[in-house]
Amino acid sequence: MPAVLITGAQWGDEGKGRATDLLGSRVDYVVKFNGGNNAGHTVVVGEEKYALHLLPSGILTPGVTPVISNGVVVDLEVLKGELEALGGRGVDVSRLKVSANAHVITAYHRTLDKVTERFLGKRQIGTTGRGIGPAYADKINRVGIRIQDIFDEGILRQKVEAALEFKNQVLVKIYNRRAISADEVVEDLLSYREMLAPMVCDTGLLLHNAMEDNKTVLFEAGQATMLDIDHGTYPFVTSSNATAGGASTGSGLPPHALTRVISVIKAYTTRVGAGPFPTELFDESGDFLRKQGFEFGTTTGRPRRCGWYDAPMARFSARINGVTDFVLTKLDVLSGLETIPVCVAYDVNGVRHEEMPVNQSDYHHAVPIYEEFPGWTEDITGARKFEDLPQNAQDYIVALEKMSGSRISAVGVGPEREQVVVLHDLLD
Repeated sequence: MPAVLITGAQWGDEGKGRATDLLGSRVDYVVKFNGGNNAGHTVVVGEEKYALHLLPSGILTPGVTPVISNGVVVDLEVLKGELEALGGRGVDVSRLKVSANAHVITAYHRTLDKVTERFLGKRQIGTTGRGIGPAYADKINRVGIRIQDIFDEGILRQKVEAALEFKNQVLVKIYNRRAISADEVVEDLLSYREMLAPMVCDTGLLLHNAMEDNKTVLFEAGQATMLDIDHGTYPFVTSSNATAGGASTGSGLPPHALTRVISVIKAYTTRVGAGPFPTELFDESGDFLRKQGFEFGTTTGRPRRCGWYDAPMARFSARINGVTDFVLTKLDVLSGLETIPVCVAYDVNGVRHEEMPVNQSDYHHAVPIYEEFPGWTEDITGARKFEDLPQNAQDYIVALEKMSGSRISAVGVGPEREQVVVLHDLLD
């Protein structure tokens, strides 16, 4: 049975939760394999809106087993809060499974994230301040705390004390902050032991057995391609691999398990935080996209930077991830525009680039080369078939498909669950 990946093709906020929800009734496991609570998915079910930050969006689908696997960094306070909030709204959260090997975000990770970002001043990366980067840094430096450590108080204390021996020196002597007590950290982490006990397991084995039993496994990436630590707009990226390769290392399933790669891409482009953004708009067009698309971060509430569709970025995402299908979202936001520009290439110091420049400095100075397409004024939120869309909207979709490197298999025409035009079966 297939293992399917859903990732974002741009800088995040493309609507990956919507795509996961679209496949929800056809999958058995939904796996979050990277990132933490620094990104969010908004899923609308009928009159109910759910904002998820750490949990896989599959938790909203009855019968699906949601999994937080080893590649995720887990803020236990956030996990507890989300589970309680969903449980209070009648959602069954007892199915959640969490990897014993997943790393934990502690109080000192959050503190270091915030003070370091402030210290950088104008050189800020634009992190969410939630401790994601410092937790991953500890993981790579082999001084991290894992979920399994919480069940051995002696080991947990040793690791926390060892970590704070250095980190307190940095906090006190460099940032002029108070030292963090190891006892406070240990006591806090131990308080989640009872909550975690029924959900912690070897998720790699769980998923392997699921595949052996002909179950369908869906991988849900946190963040997106252009924020990938290796392939994104470094250093303005996240601290994990949000691309297809990360699904294997972040879950314990082999690379050949992936049979479908679905990349979600907006009909325009947005970004939160610092970093280059060639098609960014600073005029009324940007304000229009932000207002019509309600472009404010699910997790942070920050207004998103908005720009036109970037075809070279789409081709890059298709190549890096091995995309089999694109899901185009928020097409309805473009309704009412007389013309819709699309970036088809870049001009860098007088040289035309059909693909994204490998040099970060070139990309930072890239000027988009646009091709304009006629817009439409009709309300498309009621469309359910391709033929229901205005001709100009159909032409826009066809043009994007030709220049983006893979087929467009579904189109979002509104925020609600059923407001989707399906062109091809995502699992076929």
